[in-house]
Amino acid sequence: MSKTVKLVSPIDGSVYIEREVLSRDDAFAAAARARAAQPAWATRPIQERIDLVLRANEIIGQQTERMATELAHQMGRPVRYGGEYGGFNERVRYMAGIAESALAPIEVEDSDAFKRQIKRIPHGVVMVVAPWNYPYMTAINTIAPALMAGNTVILKHAAQTLKVGEHLAEAFVAAGVPADVFQNVVLDHETTSELIGKRAVNFVNFTGSVGGGQAMEQAAAGTFIPVSTELGGKDPGYVRADAGLDKAVDTLMDGAMFNSGQCCCGIERIYVHESLYDAFVEKAVAWVNNGLKLGNPLDKETTIGPMANVRFAKEVRAQIEEALADGAVAHIAKSPADDGGAYVTPQILTNVNHDMRVMRDESFGPVVGIMPVKDDEEAVALMNDCQFGLTASIWTADAAKAEEIGDRIETGTVFMNRCDYLDPALCWTGCKDTGRGAGLSILGIQALTRPKSYHLRKA
Repeated sequence: MSKTVKLVSPIDGSVYIEREVLSRDDAFAAAARARAAQPAWATRPIQERIDLVLRANEIIGQQTERMATELAHQMGRPVRYGGEYGGFNERVRYMAGIAESALAPIEVEDSDAFKRQIKRIPHGVVMVVAPWNYPYMTAINTIAPALMAGNTVILKHAAQTLKVGEHLAEAFVAAGVPADVFQNVVLDHETTSELIGKRAVNFVNFTGSVGGGQAMEQAAAGTFIPVSTELGGKDPGYVRADAGLDKAVDTLMDGAMFNSGQCCCGIERIYVHESLYDAFVEKAVAWVNNGLKLGNPLDKETTIGPMANVRFAKEVRAQIEEALADGAVAHIAKSPADDGGAYVTPQILTNVNHDMRVMRDESFGPVVGIMPVKDDEEAVALMNDCQFGLTASIWTADAAKAEEIGDRIETGTVFMNRCDYLDPALCWTGCKDTGRGAGLSILGIQALTRPKSYHLRKA
């Protein structure tokens, strides 16, 4: 009997769509088709590959209303935010603009005696295992540069956002990318691991949980297949005494609550200089009470929708309840829309400490803890007291001090006076349990290739 995946909508708990999982034989056949198609794809002129990716981007851009509505049904983001095409388009176009130069050979010598150079060679078949929280943008981070670099792509999207994978495949095929060059597949964990372990693919990009990343690396053990991982974070914000308070509150709270807190680089803990602490907390509470409306994401008045799945909401509530039992103070009254299921009241906690899971474990939901600190030393120590290292946000009027502090933080990206943004010109990377890898930027496109050296003696 064939397996199926059911996508349960967080709006009302109903089954939104159901899809059949590929059998092991069909999955390996798909990988074989991708491998067979890759050499011809790689020999196409790079500008032709870039143009086809850009055309697929245009097609996706014609579907923004459908995108927003379907994302609301699949993972709960309010339709008022209009989907993800802004970031999607920005990333595709930036990578298209740097692809040719990033992939150009490095010329060491071209004389009468020798030609020496290093070329960038596509890995072959790139498997993208994409998450549900920003399902278009996270997937395109790898799909676009992988195709531009001459790889073929197999996309396995999250069960919570199955339609996104289907629409991406439709767009790329409609743009003229051969069907075997970009394939969307529905796989179970066992078949995914076997495709990796049997070397049916040549490179894996995974965004998801720490456990999922460990499973990918375990599947690849001994194969020498590169595995790039981005496994979330517990990202801190630090508000120094010289910070602009109103802007810090507005941006950090948006970074904590947007998408119901379901952002890998969302703000999950905030440290505020003691001189600004009381005012920051007061303004943050007002920001939530006056600016957020929990409700059905199909309603344009809703500013914060349900979490993507009841089980995610259960973990957030557990962290909050444990913290309250240990002395934390909650500042937001329960919302009438909070149903005890996927709809979770956004919460601000004070009197918190690092013995509490809410300040230590990834919450991935609409809750943030705020602590006072006496100086930079205490803030740095607290920011580094974490198993994750994705981004950190520093709020100050002193750029030199921000860079100095940033040099001491164990993180992949340092922000000053902003947060929760992925700049396609900069490398998206992390450390510690956030995983390892390089996304976007010149480093991201080069990571989707391998170096190959040529030492040609002419005489």
